[in-house]
Amino acid sequence: MKKLLFSSFLVALMSQAALAHTALMSCFDNGDGTITCEGGFSDGSSAAGVEFKAIQGDKVVAEGKFDKDSAFTFKKPEGEYKARMFAGEGHEVVINSKDIAE
Repeated sequence: MKKLLFSSFLVALMSQAALAHTALMSCFDNGDGTITCEGGFSDGSSAAGVEFKAIQGDKVVAEGKFDKDSAFTFKKPEGEYKARMFAGEGHEVVINSKDIAE
């Protein structure tokens, strides 16, 4: 019985840890030919240094890392593209260009 309770406790603890650190990103059109995306995590931690890519089809058209303010600005590509924040397995956010407001 003690082993079952301990196992249940560990599963619950691990589930809470996984949910406590969800990746978040929002992007907006600056109106000057650039897009800015801001990233972070649901626990309030910064996305500084996290990988960012703008992808058009199979081609990466902009890439880098979020700056100290958890932001990344890039030249707005012509046509449809996706903005992608990748902070490791289970911590990825993808936003389609049609969902980025001017």
